Formats: sequence, structure tokens, C-alpha cells
Amino acid sequence: MKQFTEFFKALSDPTRREILQSLKGKAKTPSELLEEIKISQPTLSHHLDVLKRANVVVGEREGQFIRYSLNMSVLDMAVEYLIQIKKSR
Repeated sequence: MKQFTEFFKALSDPTRREILQSLKGKAKTPSELLEEIKISQPTLSHHLDVLKRANVVVGEREGQFIRYSLNMSVLDMAVEYLIQIKKSR
């Protein structure tokens, strides 16, 4: 249950939801995200950290860069959780 608390807390911020929207098409580096989302680099780092701690995004090192992508297994679990809540009504 704690995992879902962190997940939904991470999604509560509009900037983090914008980051997720940007990542839904393909994995991106922070530089690529900053081109699309007009925020400062420290702000992006903070939001990526929150998303990583909630296990919503994962970072994969490519040389000196980190490419971030959505963790679909966590998103699938959250959808299944919501479906189960709806079914129990």
C-alpha cells in the first residue's frame, strides 16, 4: 500500500505529470526533457528524484548521460489497483 501512496503522491504535481506525458513516447535525457518542459535544471532534478523514488520512472545510463523512461510495470499495477477498487463497489 505504501508503494501506491508514493505513486499517487508523485502524480499529484502538474509538472511531474507533464514529465510523464513527455516520456510516454520514448525515453529521454534530462536535456531533452528541459527542451520540452520550461523549468530549471534543479527543478527537473527534484521532480525526477520524486518520480524515481515512487518507481514511476527509471534511469538507464548511456555513457555520461542518463536516459529516463516510464516504469510500465508500476503503472500497470496502479491501473489494476484502481480497477479492483472500482469492481468492489
